[in-house]
Amino acid sequence: MTEVLWIALPFVAALGSGALAYIVAQAKHEAALAREREQLAEVRTELLNQQKTVEDRLRAARAEARRQALDEFLADVRVEERRFMRELDAPGARRKCLVLQERVCFRNIPLSQWIERELDMVTEAAALPESESGSRLVEVPKPRRLLR
Repeated sequence: MTEVLWIALPFVAALGSGALAYIVAQAKHEAALAREREQLAEVRTELLNQQKTVEDRLRAARAEARRQALDEFLADVRVEERRFMRELDAPGARRKCLVLQERVCFRNIPLSQWIERELDMVTEAAALPESESGSRLVEVPKPRRLLR
C-alpha cells in the first residue's frame, strides 16, 4: 500500500499545484479585466464630456452665425423719408401742414408702401408769431426714425 501511496503522491501534488495555478491565473485575469473596465469607464466619461463640449461650442457657433446674419440683414434695412409742405384751402382758413412720408427698404427694394403722416403746422396765417425782424416763425417737429 505504501508503494501505491508513493506512486500516487506525485500525481496528487501535480494535481494540487495545477489547481492552485489555475486559481491564481483566474484571479490575475479577473484583476486585469477589472482594470480594463475601469479604464473603459474613464474613457467613456471623457468622451461624453468632450461630446458635451463640442455640442456647446457648436450651439454657440450657430447662435453667433445667426446673430451675425441678423446684424447683416439689419444693416441693409433702412428707412426712406420724404418731407414736403402742403397747403390746404379750407373754407374760411388757409392751412399749412408738413407731410412726412416713410417706407422701409431692404437695400434698394421697398418692403412697404409709403406711410404718410400730416403734421399741422399753421391753422391760420394770422396766428403765426412774428420775430423781431418781422418774419413769421414756424417750428417744424423733428421726425422719428422707425429703424436704426
